[in-house]
Amino acid sequence: MTRITDELAAVAENLRKVTVKVQSSSYGGGSGVIWQSSPLLGGTEGGSLIITNAHVATNNRATVELWDGRVFEAVRTNIDPTKDLAALKIDATDLPTATIGNSDALRVGEFVLAVGNPFGDSGAVTSGIIHANHQRMVMADIRLFPGNSGGPLADCLGRVIGINTMIVNGLGVAIPSLAVEGFLRGNRQKLGVTVQPVVVDATNKRTLGLLVLSVNSGSAAEAAGVLVGDVLMGVSGQDFTRLDDLSKYLERTDSTKPLPLQILRGGQQLVCQVAEVV
Repeated sequence: MTRITDELAAVAENLRKVTVKVQSSSYGGGSGVIWQSSPLLGGTEGGSLIITNAHVATNNRATVELWDGRVFEAVRTNIDPTKDLAALKIDATDLPTATIGNSDALRVGEFVLAVGNPFGDSGAVTSGIIHANHQRMVMADIRLFPGNSGGPLADCLGRVIGINTMIVNGLGVAIPSLAVEGFLRGNRQKLGVTVQPVVVDATNKRTLGLLVLSVNSGSAAEAAGVLVGDVLMGVSGQDFTRLDDLSKYLERTDSTKPLPLQILRGGQQLVCQVAEVV
C-alpha cells in the first residue's frame, strides 16, 4: 500500500509541474496544460504551447503562472469556442510537458486524477473514476471546482486523457485528448468566425444557434458575406443541435465544394454559400 501511495504521489507531482494557472480577465482565472515546449513550435520561433478552455482564455493575451512561481505573458494563438479549447504560447522553452494518453482507450471505472487551481490554490489534486466515455466528452465521478477549468484529467500513469471543462450533475466533464489533438491539427475547413451559443425562436420552435461575435478579415466567412450579429443555424440543411456541430460538419465536408451555411439575420433565414474554405 505504501508503494502504491508513493507512486500516485509521484504521478500527481509530475502533473502539477505541467499544470499552469491562467489569468485572462479580471473575472477569475483557470488552469492550463503545458502540451509542448521546444525551441521550434510548428516551424516557427520556439516557446511553450499551453492548452486551456476557450472560456478561460477569453482575451488575446493572458498571464500564465508556472508551478515554480514564474510568471509569463501569453499570446492566444488559436481558439475554438465550439469545442471550448484555446491554445496559448509563452516565450519559455525546455519546460516539463504533459504525456498525452489515448482517450478512446479509457474504461468506465478507471481511476483518474485532476489537477487545477480552484479558489486560488495552485496545483490542487483530486481523484475519482471514469463514469462514461464518449467521443465528444469524458465524464468522471470526480470533484471539480471553479478554477479547475482547463486543467488536466489524467489516468493513473499520469497520461493526460482530457481537459476539464465543466461540471454537470455533479460529474466532471473533460474534452478528450484526441479532440485536443484534432484541434491542434486544425479543422480541414475554417470559417474564420468567433461564435457564442444562443437559443433562438425559429420556425415556431426554440433551437440552438451560434451568434457571430467577430469575422476574421480575409476569411472565407467574410468573402461569403457573413456579418457580425448573424446567427448560424445549420449546414447543408442540417440544423445545429449540439455546441460542436459546426466543427463536426466542417471536418466532414469536402473543402473543394461550396458550403451551404444557414443563417438567421434580422428575423429572416438565408443561405450563404461559403467557397474555398481552407
